[in-house]
Amino acid sequence: MKNCAVVILNWNGKKLLEQFLPSVISFSNEATIYIADNASTDDSLQFVTKNYPEIKWIQNKTNSGFAQGYNEALQEVEEEFYVLLNSDVEVTKDWLVRALEIFNTDKNIGIIQPKILDFKNKEYFEYAGAAGGFLDKYGYPFCRGRIFETIEKDTNQYDNEQEIFWASGACFFIRKTVYRKLNGFDSDFFAHQEEIDLCWRSLNIGYKTFYTHKSIVYHVGGATLQKSNAKKTYLNFRNSLYMLVKNLPKNKIFAIILGRMILDGIAGLQFLFQGKFSHFVAILQAHGSFYANFKKMYNKRNESNLKSYYLLKSIVFYYYFKKNRFFSELFNRKL
Repeated sequence: MKNCAVVILNWNGKKLLEQFLPSVISFSNEATIYIADNASTDDSLQFVTKNYPEIKWIQNKTNSGFAQGYNEALQEVEEEFYVLLNSDVEVTKDWLVRALEIFNTDKNIGIIQPKILDFKNKEYFEYAGAAGGFLDKYGYPFCRGRIFETIEKDTNQYDNEQEIFWASGACFFIRKTVYRKLNGFDSDFFAHQEEIDLCWRSLNIGYKTFYTHKSIVYHVGGATLQKSNAKKTYLNFRNSLYMLVKNLPKNKIFAIILGRMILDGIAGLQFLFQGKFSHFVAILQAHGSFYANFKKMYNKRNESNLKSYYLLKSIVFYYYFKKNRFFSELFNRKL
């Protein structure tokens, strides 16, 4: 049996499978390929079984979102290494090789992300992950190659291998032992930022998340939920608060969350002034859900000795006030 499994979560994604499965089939000789289906109602199953009978099909009973969808499906996958791959990703030659070498070389690396470029504009990084992710003190995520809406052109400026804080769920390599030790993604997130929470929990128990430029994929992004969608705004703001409560050092929880709430309020007012009322409402709803579920999230805490989780205090300050649009402008040293 091969020791690597590429697992693609699908929901009514026949057109995406038609477009992107050929590259996965061509360049994934090191892996067994699975489709984990979230109760699709289109012809995805018929398409796959007819054209790619070698692919293994896992049928989930309901569309329970990204997090729970993978949690259910991966119970049936026994390979040593998982590669969770979005259905709108084109992979390249040898995309698996270097990541598997890293896993086999360093047992303390639990999660890996490749270089993620934009399928529609291949000279640029893609929004969801780019060249590896980090957090600021208040839990706002940013990447090498992407800060908020500013996306950098790939000029090989991040062609190195290094530890990062979080890896994108668009293409997410993880050891089976780590995934199961952490009980997988938090299904209460449904979708968005569950991978950041998982990387944080992985770090809390002693595993590193790593980036390699020697594996390259191209991601469409927004194929299932557009960045401008108010539901995505709701999930991102709510789940970020969930993540902070679950993972912050105990003596810092309330001060940092208070600061985050103030920043979220400013973001909400900005949406309002821009006439994006649905996004303003989405932030209010996100905070309401957070208050209602605070105790539940707090009870999921697993105390750790992690001294620091953030790369800088406020990406909001650097981006909007100091006008640092590119990651390289934030530091005098290469990261």
